[in-house]
Amino acid sequence: MQITAAMVKELRERTGAGMMDCKKALQEAAGDIEAAIEAMRKSGIAKAAKKAGRIASEGIILIKVADDASRAALLEVNCETDFVAKDANFQNFANSVIAVALDHGQADLDVLKGMPVGEGTASVEDARLELVTKIGENIDIRRLELVPRRGDQLGTYLHGNRIGVLVDISGGDETLAKDLAMHIAASRPVCVDQAQVPAELLAKEQEIYSAQALESGKPAAIAEQMVSGRLSKFLQEITLLGQPFVKDPDQSVAQLLQAHQAAVNSFVRYEVGEGIEKKEQDFAAEVMNQAGMKK
Repeated sequence: MQITAAMVKELRERTGAGMMDCKKALQEAAGDIEAAIEAMRKSGIAKAAKKAGRIASEGIILIKVADDASRAALLEVNCETDFVAKDANFQNFANSVIAVALDHGQADLDVLKGMPVGEGTASVEDARLELVTKIGENIDIRRLELVPRRGDQLGTYLHGNRIGVLVDISGGDETLAKDLAMHIAASRPVCVDQAQVPAELLAKEQEIYSAQALESGKPAAIAEQMVSGRLSKFLQEITLLGQPFVKDPDQSVAQLLQAHQAAVNSFVRYEVGEGIEKKEQDFAAEVMNQAGMKK
């Protein structure tokens, strides 16, 4: 596979490694960026592999809470450009979709698309197709989560229209729930506590840290301690309870909850376009290619 300058640039931005190291890693990984990152981390070349999915498409995140606060909905609707994401027609459509989902308690997108929207008889899918024709961009109802209130509070936070968080807590109050939602938006935890960390994620990190320890040439006992320490730090970074609270970094979220005699039951965090790869078009290269010319 041909290794392009764009691929090298992306890998360099995601790892902080030198250009030649990035090119070599991509060649050895046959152009697979994720495999290259993992190999670079194992060998200690990568300074910091960013775990967040690339923000690759435009759109909005919406949150709507039921009137009786018994449940709330979190929705992502995508479009192709930021211009359309700000368009009133697009935003009205997204608001109508989340209203239908919440009113009917429907989280299955396939079912939801067949349900009537607004006061008319048109379905959600018919309304989407009509909007696509009107705006001239593809519109995708990407994901939807309905969160029932299990505890005492449903905390919500929207960062503009690009990041949305729903958190369900027992104990505490409305202010605490809001603060926790804001923290989750900023700190991107993977799960509530260590017991919820996916086994495959933990195994992968342990493999990487073990490879790094072996590369260091340290005695086995010290290498084992290095792996243990790095795993412990990793777990603190990705679990909500282990993270320092953003509004008071001197205490962890676990300590904050303990002080308020509260507990987090669950949370959901959406960010526009996360995990979707966006195809970057080089129009000059495309035109030249069609004309049979080389850049």
